[in-house]
Amino acid sequence: MTASDDLLRRIEQDPALAAALAWPGDFDIERRDPVEDVVLPTGEPLQPIAGCGAGGTYFLCGKAGAAERPVLYADSEGQATLIGTDLVEALTLVVVLPNWQDLAAGFPSDELGADLRDDNPDFDAERDRLLDALGLAPVAEQEAADRLLAVAARTAPDYVPYVPDDDHLPYGLLFGDDE
Repeated sequence: MTASDDLLRRIEQDPALAAALAWPGDFDIERRDPVEDVVLPTGEPLQPIAGCGAGGTYFLCGKAGAAERPVLYADSEGQATLIGTDLVEALTLVVVLPNWQDLAAGFPSDELGADLRDDNPDFDAERDRLLDALGLAPVAEQEAADRLLAVAARTAPDYVPYVPDDDHLPYGLLFGDDE
């Protein structure tokens, strides 16, 4: 069993961990039904593992037990990105940067963190408790943003999903240029 499979199983079996990931990170294991069925150009299987309130879905890519299972996020507007080389990295980034999707709109990570702390002054303590409960190493917000952008840059071409019934039109890239 891989670290990703192990971590997912722990979250599924611990309602408190699952609830802590659902807010503010919007990684909700109760929302596993994707808006539409998508496939990867490589034919690798996609396992829906969580969703967000806006209708996006997080997928583990590849077969269960495979050594490498990147995490793909596909939103409800037809955009997608890798957010981690595995679930451990993806959840670290989601916990440290719960507003990670706003990076695609050009907001700097320090501004996102400041806004979050304005609304939730206990965020740092809650984040640290969640990282500890998940057994994840803490990282600085800027490092998390840099890691997210680095893994997102590897989305194309192998991890750009498409809907098979829709003339194989690929999703757009959430981070970066589609051209």
